[in-house]
Amino acid sequence: MTRLPVIAGKRIVGILLSRGFVVVRQKGSHVSLRKGQYCVVVPLHRELAKGTLLSVLRQAGLTKDDLLRDD
Repeated sequence: MTRLPVIAGKRIVGILLSRGFVVVRQKGSHVSLRKGQYCVVVPLHRELAKGTLLSVLRQAGLTKDDLLRDD
């Protein structure tokens, strides 16, 4: 089982942009991205909690391995 890295919201947004997601809007410290049927909301915090990171990955249709491959 691989461990999730401590990662910032801006970094996740960058990874999602490189995978074809497009920024739809930003309200406060939350960015909404979209790619086809997937809609993802990412908080721009310095460190994302483990549960928040897993939720973002699930919303984006990605796995932990996809994240670790880009990290």
